Amino acid sequence: MKPTVLALLAMLAAPMAQAAEYRTVLPKQSTIHFEFRQMGVPIKGGFKRFTAQMAFDPAKPEATRAQIEIDLASIDAGSPEADAESAGKLWFNRGAYPKASFVSGQVRSLGNNRYEMRGTLSLKGRSREMLVPVTFTPDKTVATFDGTFVLKRLDFGIGEGMWADVDTVANEVQVRFRIAATGN
Repeated sequence: MKPTVLALLAMLAAPMAQAAEYRTVLPKQSTIHFEFRQMGVPIKGGFKRFTAQMAFDPAKPEATRAQIEIDLASIDAGSPEADAESAGKLWFNRGAYPKASFVSGQVRSLGNNRYEMRGTLSLKGRSREMLVPVTFTPDKTVATFDGTFVLKRLDFGIGEGMWADVDTVANEVQVRFRIAATGN
């Protein structure tokens, strides 16, 4: 359930015909959502508060820098009970780890405004390298960076104890994000 991440990926985007550096993230137009299965039933949610910084120049995508920080207390896991449960030590342990973060590393063009962003996701005191596909969609005023990836929750100790049973809660969490930004 840790989308956090990866919204950064989005920043990584691809070159356009006209060079403009994208630095101003538009939070109200940006989203981080997730979906997982609990006892075979799809559960959807998201995070309401996160910050993102980025520097993306379509003429030099390899120089992209992106960082996102997610406020884990802003989770919407579908019910107040699920939101409260996620705070505990078996899930996010928000008392000790209130935020999740993603910091970009390399960006590689896949062609047709598609990119692959490599970076580090830190969640619940654990860090893992992630490879996230991102699609860049330029527009006259606002560009979007969209991505989807699978996060393995047990790699980060999310859902420990009785919740570690992947027949109860699937290990795979699909994370979807959209980062909207303008050029400076």
